Amino acid sequence: MADHCPRCKLRFERVEGHWIGAVGINTIVSVLLLVVGLTIFFYVTYPDIPTGMWVFWFAAAFGFVPIFFYPNSKTLWTAIDILMRPIEEQDFEPIEHDESQDSDDDLYGS
Repeated sequence: MADHCPRCKLRFERVEGHWIGAVGINTIVSVLLLVVGLTIFFYVTYPDIPTGMWVFWFAAAFGFVPIFFYPNSKTLWTAIDILMRPIEEQDFEPIEHDESQDSDDDLYGS
């Protein structure tokens, strides 16, 4: 996924740890889809609920939905974050990476 919006150049990760909210939204949507899908499946097939391969189909869907939904959850979380914390000028600036912090010499005080 892109670091910035291609139109307005807004940085998607506005603060450190921004991705945690996107993972939370992704988990909530995935679990809700699983519960709704299983509820409908059980309701439609009741009283002779077939197990077997259906369990694997739902497990596979539950495994793939988070992968495909993650870019959307990241965008949705950015929108929620903007509602909670309005956009500032610094949200459009690129993040500068300080290479001196990555050096092993700095870690060991050499």
